[in-house]
Amino acid sequence: MTITYEWRGAFDNADVNALHAEGFDHPVLDIDWRAQLGRHSLGWVCARDGGVLAGFVNVAWDGGVHAFVLDTVVAAARRREGVGVALVAEAVAGARAAGCEWLHVDFDEELRPFYFDGCGFTATPAGLIALTR
Repeated sequence: MTITYEWRGAFDNADVNALHAEGFDHPVLDIDWRAQLGRHSLGWVCARDGGVLAGFVNVAWDGGVHAFVLDTVVAAARRREGVGVALVAEAVAGARAAGCEWLHVDFDEELRPFYFDGCGFTATPAGLIALTR
């Protein structure tokens, strides 16, 4: 089946919670994604395989020119097919169309090839403080 992508696409919280749990290997949580994205996000991209949510990425922002890729996730059955790269490409297009000048992403080291080689991000100096230590 063909995957379709939609900037600010409709979704059910239960579907995003299930996909997030599968992708990030944790129990299914009861997060109100609609409320969270409504408060903090410039947009998001839904990937659908027919009517089924097959991928999702959140694009948070600072209300100005900086946007941030968060929670990029693809259903296990559709990984290694370019769905993640296409999700991020739609996120780039959405952020650009909204007038953002920069799109940031943080990731674990094993995702470096995905974000740098697949999605076109470049390395920049950055800082981080772990708040849970």
